[in-house]
Amino acid sequence: MTLAHRLHRSAPHSRRAPHSRRAPHLRGAPHSRRAFLQLSALAAAGLVDRALAAGRSLRGFPQPPTVDASRLNALLADFRRFGGTDDGGTTRLAYSDEDLAGRDYATGVMRRAGLEVSTDLAGNLIGRRPGTDPAAQPIITGSHMDTVPSGGSYDGQVGSAAALEVALTLHDHDIALRHPLEVIIFQNEEGGKTGSRALVGRVFPFELDIVTASGHPIRDGIARLGGDPARLAEAQRDPGSMAGFLELHIEQGAFLEAGGLQIGVVEGIVGIRRWNVTVRGAQNHAGTTPMPQRRDALVAAADFVRAANEVATTMPGRQVATVGRIEAIPGAPNVVPGEVRATLEIRDLEMSKIDRVFAAIEAGARTIEADREVTITLEQFYESLAAPTDPRFRDIVEAAAADLGYSHTRMPSGAGHDAQSMAELGPVGMIFVPSRGGISHSPDEYTAPDDIARGASVLLRSLLALDRG
Repeated sequence: MTLAHRLHRSAPHSRRAPHSRRAPHLRGAPHSRRAFLQLSALAAAGLVDRALAAGRSLRGFPQPPTVDASRLNALLADFRRFGGTDDGGTTRLAYSDEDLAGRDYATGVMRRAGLEVSTDLAGNLIGRRPGTDPAAQPIITGSHMDTVPSGGSYDGQVGSAAALEVALTLHDHDIALRHPLEVIIFQNEEGGKTGSRALVGRVFPFELDIVTASGHPIRDGIARLGGDPARLAEAQRDPGSMAGFLELHIEQGAFLEAGGLQIGVVEGIVGIRRWNVTVRGAQNHAGTTPMPQRRDALVAAADFVRAANEVATTMPGRQVATVGRIEAIPGAPNVVPGEVRATLEIRDLEMSKIDRVFAAIEAGARTIEADREVTITLEQFYESLAAPTDPRFRDIVEAAAADLGYSHTRMPSGAGHDAQSMAELGPVGMIFVPSRGGISHSPDEYTAPDDIARGASVLLRSLLALDRG
């Protein structure tokens, strides 16, 4: 009986195991941020050798596949060749030259893993491995490689490198899966999850004209990646067209680190809504307009910021509300601002809760209008639906972590992810690994190599269990 046949016939273990604060050492992984940066320098010089496969055991299989920790972290170090900065961070903006170069590199890795590589009409990079069952829907894994300006070297990139490493491992061991496997590098995640949202038909025409941080409008960026913005609707996939999606990601918070935990089993991803906020008062001379006669738009905007914060803080629950951008017009030191433009963002695991938070904030805005003699308009421009993960996927990820002896816990995701969009196509799961200090979207963002390898090991085991199930 072949190993592949045994993989198909063996049942996954779904029982929970006690948390383990200590996990077996992963041979071959570097152990510090300094080592990672040194490895990056070697990678840039082309001196990183492919590592030998590690030899850990998978319960139920005589010669189980395992991720290669050294190769995995070398892939991650290689990514820094495309936009890496001297402070250890990365700036690889969607649609930039660095983004294109990074995708070219990922394409080469996909081909080494025996994947059939293509770019869909939305500009997503896809590597596909056929399965043995022609009727089986694909199992999908992956993440994104684009970053925010002056960003870190782990957000999205850990999940992308791990997905590539899983494909390489399956190829090395000549393991045939029943389901096709797709590895997707989603485009422009940081600018609004454009790539994954296109797969579910949620990219609206006006978004194509939005100018991204790289200076390229989304329309032009999709074309630069090899997609076709004029045929974006054809990139949409049908609900039920996948067997499931599983994404590994850094936590981007400090919960795991604070608890001394190694793996987060994600219960759900928060929904997000954003509004443009415009406050209009009366522009006037700052020296000759008495305080009681002012209709100061910025003062009213400050009241609005305070009101949004108070609503989110005092309402029971885990919701958050943020005014993340504000601009006073005309913005001169001797002029009472006549207009303020700002944004409001609300996040929660329940879309109905977002509705309630917004209603309370909007009521506060009406009060401010009357008190300050201004008008406040709120226009929604973005929505990402809350996405609970599939209960079976949670059990599988949890069982994989327990079998490997990794401490783990169930937790929500406060950040948006591509898995959020993919949940409209079928069941999804997510795996978190710790973020040092809870820092993300910063050059100081860091996840230890051993933690990255642990996450990839759980990803591999979970994918094999999903294929068998």
